[in-house]
Amino acid sequence: MRCRKCSSTETKVLETRTAKDSRSIRRRRECIECNHRFTTIEEILREDVIVVKRDGRRESFDRSKIISGIRKATEKRPLEFEQIELLVSEVMKSLENEYEVEFPSRAIGEAILTKLQPIDEIAWLRFASFHEDYRDAEEFTRGITDLGQSNRE
Repeated sequence: MRCRKCSSTETKVLETRTAKDSRSIRRRRECIECNHRFTTIEEILREDVIVVKRDGRRESFDRSKIISGIRKATEKRPLEFEQIELLVSEVMKSLENEYEVEFPSRAIGEAILTKLQPIDEIAWLRFASFHEDYRDAEEFTRGITDLGQSNRE
């Protein structure tokens, strides 16, 4: 493991524990060179998963695309990277429970929205604006109204 601060490969593990989902391991590490502390999350990567796009194309699943999309939606929001990682793990778990090796892109987006809404409504709205592909301000306003109504229920 390489230190993010000084790029040294000399690190030691201070603490290891299973994450909430029991499918990943969190390790607290310290760089021996600069004493910087950081957390890593280890989980089994599935290389056989295919994403079925809206237009029918198929491509290999790339977890980093999910993280990137969520990070864009949560930019300048009070979410830590660990929360995003946990959210992605939960999304993956729900998708793996529902689908075998082909995940529809629509299902991925909906799973993200389901997990993101209780965490941060603004991030949810940002992600929804991309995922739902609102065509005009009226559709976007309807999305905000739907969010308000679902929170009251």
